[in-house]
Amino acid sequence: MATLLRIDSSASGEQSKSRQLADAFVAQWLAKNPEGTVVTRDVNANPLPHFTSETLGALFTPEEDRSAEQKAIVAIGDELIEELEAADVVAISAPIYNFSIPSTLKSYFDYVARAGRTFKYTETGPVGLLNKDAYVFSASGSFLENTPYDHQLPYVKTFLNFIGLTVKDAFVAGGQALGADGEKAFTDAKEKIAAAV
Repeated sequence: MATLLRIDSSASGEQSKSRQLADAFVAQWLAKNPEGTVVTRDVNANPLPHFTSETLGALFTPEEDRSAEQKAIVAIGDELIEELEAADVVAISAPIYNFSIPSTLKSYFDYVARAGRTFKYTETGPVGLLNKDAYVFSASGSFLENTPYDHQLPYVKTFLNFIGLTVKDAFVAGGQALGADGEKAFTDAKEKIAAAV
């Protein structure tokens, strides 16, 4: 039975266009995988603590020497990584906030990037260990894709590749604050999803 891990990050709730694109993808995926399971991680509804010196200290403290507080910190990342390891495919919805991703999603990335679990260092550079496919769903108020102002999608693809997730496709709806042009971009993205799944 296949498992899809869905990660949402928009602060706009059900009005979020990136989330609505992910909705369309999940519906299509379930139609093709009727016995499949969808696990949802909403980092906006349940934001993670920011990565701090305490977080780093806990991770670099040997397990047997960790305090109760440090064990609790490490357990946050353990749970997130176990979700990723258990998934067959990953779907990430993310708006563009100030040219990049929401800080809530950045915190998620910080927790799941763990040497020896999701990536390893080699003589030729880091190698991702998860070996799964991923899909990305993005929306923005203006049209930023493939411009110098888009620091979101290139970053997301780079990070996911770093931990071993291959981005099979990215579905982008730009111009969401621009009326008819944005509506067309959203419709086009949904049609692309229908054709891809």
